[in-house]
Amino acid sequence: MLHGFGWLRAVASPTLLLLMSAVAAPAQDVFERVDHHYADSDGVSIHYATLGSGPLVVMIHGFPDFWYSWRDQMLALAEAGFRVAAMDTRGYNLSDKPERVDAYAMKLLVDDVSAVVAAEGVDDAIVVGHDWGGIIAWNVGMRQPSFLRGLVVLNMPHPAALARELATNPDQERNSQYARNFQAEGSHERLSASGLTGWVRDPDARARYVEAFERSSLFGMMSYYKANYPSPPYEEIPDGVLPQVLAPVLHIHGLEDQYLLASGLDGTWEWVAADYTLVTLPGIGHFVQQDASESVTEAILMWLRR
Repeated sequence: MLHGFGWLRAVASPTLLLLMSAVAAPAQDVFERVDHHYADSDGVSIHYATLGSGPLVVMIHGFPDFWYSWRDQMLALAEAGFRVAAMDTRGYNLSDKPERVDAYAMKLLVDDVSAVVAAEGVDDAIVVGHDWGGIIAWNVGMRQPSFLRGLVVLNMPHPAALARELATNPDQERNSQYARNFQAEGSHERLSASGLTGWVRDPDARARYVEAFERSSLFGMMSYYKANYPSPPYEEIPDGVLPQVLAPVLHIHGLEDQYLLASGLDGTWEWVAADYTLVTLPGIGHFVQQDASESVTEAILMWLRR
């Protein structure tokens, strides 16, 4: 287990250092450069945007977000020789929007990832997820599909760690009040497309987010919480209930995340039966792939190259 970026300096070859220097330049917007595709997930159409060619990297956004969340990483990975497929998860933007809570059950969300990999016609892929995308990624890892080469999880503790923190850490329980609010009947009626974009700092990007959220299902967004998030009374998940992740894992976490506290990182290696690398970013909050874009991109590229 390795913290921070000291390990980057320790293992970086001259070629990788040059690659990291290129990543440090401001990323060009990719909105007009991507190709758009649709995967059929048992009758639900899943939109994803692609860029580049090479080994497949599937990227899964969280709440409230869409494929464009990964714009900086998409450009850098494509230039480094990877093919990136950034999903709109069901309910969001250009993907289908079922209007039943049970249509957002975790098994179906995992199946959506498999559908994208199948649509790409490849045998293996790296799966990257943030927030809800991170929960989906962890579950992909626990279900151990044959295509999985590795996981990158951003600002999302392992599901067993999240359950533990909710059950034993009063700070995490208190800071999760938003999730209990989202589980309430009619919670989507209190949301708006523009109101969900307050965290987006770039005004040009915010305009794209408003458009995407106006196409999205607010009911669907809330259904992730209703179908999958733990409900009180919170209980820990007993040892051995969840299968271990057999693929290598890169875990990135902004330490100032007020929604998913850093204490949830403790013990993650107990649920991973392969190489586990932890990168922590002091002073960075929840939306780590945008607020610390260069650092996140460097960490992912270094891990992929290793």
